[in-house]
Amino acid sequence: MTPDLIPLAIVGLMHIAQFAVASYMANVDLGQGYTTSARDRAPSREMRLTTARMLRAYDNHVQMFPFFAAIVLAIHVTGQISGVTTVAAWVYLVARIAYVPAYAFGWQPWRSYIWLVAMAATATLYLAALI
Repeated sequence: MTPDLIPLAIVGLMHIAQFAVASYMANVDLGQGYTTSARDRAPSREMRLTTARMLRAYDNHVQMFPFFAAIVLAIHVTGQISGVTTVAAWVYLVARIAYVPAYAFGWQPWRSYIWLVAMAATATLYLAALI
């Protein structure tokens, strides 16, 4: 496995873990009756603030992950792996790991800065592929 694919694999595992944790928290807060239903109605109980934040952090990862995965795979397939691409991929991974607790605990403005680091790492990967 190339140095750029290792962070991609870890990010994929993180994606699964983030989904599992957020789903478990929602299940505890809302009850299995609601979470296993078609959710045609509003829940009868409210989620904790941390649960709602974990779900939003996961939703953000759903939006970010395809952009990261696509460029890492493109760099791998085209053989453009370099020190820059490897560092950018690892920076993305570290930023996304840091983003979860930053969102869950409401670290303002740090959550936004961490998100920006991940986005900058992704942009760096795209630029490196074009140069």
